[in-house]
Parts: sequence; C-alpha cells; structure tokens
Amino acid sequence: MRSLFRLLTTTRTAPKPAVQRDSLGFVLADGRRIDVLRVRDPRARRIKLSVDERGARLSLPLRASLVSGERFLFEHRDWLTAQFAAQTQAGIEALQRDATRELPLRGTMLSLRWESARASRLEFDGDAALLFRAPASAGEAALQRALRDFYEAQGRADVGRWLPKYLAGLPRAPRRIVFKRTSSQWGSLAPDGTLMLDLALVLARPSAFEYVLVHELCHLLHADHSRRFWREVEARFPAWRAERDYFHAEGRRLKGMLRALAG
Repeated sequence: MRSLFRLLTTTRTAPKPAVQRDSLGFVLADGRRIDVLRVRDPRARRIKLSVDERGARLSLPLRASLVSGERFLFEHRDWLTAQFAAQTQAGIEALQRDATRELPLRGTMLSLRWESARASRLEFDGDAALLFRAPASAGEAALQRALRDFYEAQGRADVGRWLPKYLAGLPRAPRRIVFKRTSSQWGSLAPDGTLMLDLALVLARPSAFEYVLVHELCHLLHADHSRRFWREVEARFPAWRAERDYFHAEGRRLKGMLRALAG
C-alpha cells in the first residue's frame, strides 16, 4: 500500500532560480555616463564584465553581493572606458536625418545625401553613392525601417548571385532564407532547412559574407563541425580561414554599426 501511495504521489521539486536583470548607472573615467546591464545568473560561476554592440554587461553569481559587483565595476573602470572609446573611434554613430553623410555597405563607406519625399526610402544615387528620400516629419523609427529594408534587399541580391554556383553537390536548397539582427551569430541552419543570415553581413566585405553563406550551406551535408564538414567548406571556399580572421577582427564593429544605425 505504501508503494502504491508513493507512485501516486506527485514529487515536488524546488523551482530553479530565475535570471534577474536590472540597470546600473555608471560614470566612465572620461566623464561619460553609461547604463550597465546587471544580470544575476544562477549559471554564473564568477563575476564577469563584458562589452559588445549592445553595451556593458555585469554578470553576477547568485552568491555574489551587489556591493562586490559594484566594486568589480570600479576596479575595471579604465578597461571599460577604453572599450567604449574604441567603439566611438570605430565610427559607431546613430542614424540622423541630414547629419549622417555616409553609410557602410559591402566593406566600404558610401556617401549619402538626403532629399524630401512622401515616403521614406533609401536607394542608390549613381554607382557609388546613396540617396535617402524621406518626409520632413519622418521619425527615427521610420528612417531605421527604411534602412533595414534597403540592407535586406542588398543582402538578398548578394545571396541570389552566389547561391546558384554552390547548389551543385548539395542534397537540397535551403527551404527559405531570412535576415535577422543577432548579437553573436553570423548565420544558422534550422532543422527545417531555414537559413538565417545576420543582417550585418551586408556591411562586411563581400568575400566574408560569401564565406558565411557557404559555411551554412555545408551544414546541409553535415550538421556538426566535424572534419568532414570543414573538408566540404575547404573544397567550396579555400580562403575561409582569412574570412574567419576578418570576422574576429571586425565582427564587433560591424554589428555595432548596424545596431547604432538600424536600432
């Protein structure tokens, strides 16, 4: 009877601690004020400070006190100041009507001019320049949406040029291709065949973008990163190592520019 009772009794387990997030104001060594994302994460094993295109993040284990986290932040104040200074020097600035005079595309900066129009639209103005048409009343969100639409159209045009030459030898073509803004990934292939590409790829040099496309297409052959997978990449794109090094050196700057410009 006891055994039957134990089988019928629901075992209750303690809920796992949730990740807690809040914002902490902080003054850098150069006097600039920033907001630091403070995260208390049950998976964290030590206090960690990081900076990416989204800003500064302070990760704390559950056992760490808020005071110890703030002390860690002040101890790394000079490092944090240098990281934000590097982003500023890299030209990461917000999109501003009439003030923004150039935009990144395919590894270079193109000159930009503004013109009044009924709808917001970004287009080419000749071969090496851009024209942003927009109403005088257009807000930041409308301008950013027009910029994202332009970048996605350019990304799809690039993929359309490259994809046919790589389909031979693959079991199938991607089911569909989507562009997203991501914080870390450059691309991924879902089990249903959907190929995701980071929108920031259109800001990179074309050869780097092409490498990411080839990399993800090879996952149609091998879902892992085994030696067999890299042999397929090597056969289709022998210069893949140079492009991987390019992303290591320029990846944060590219993603930061897209975030600043497109919201």
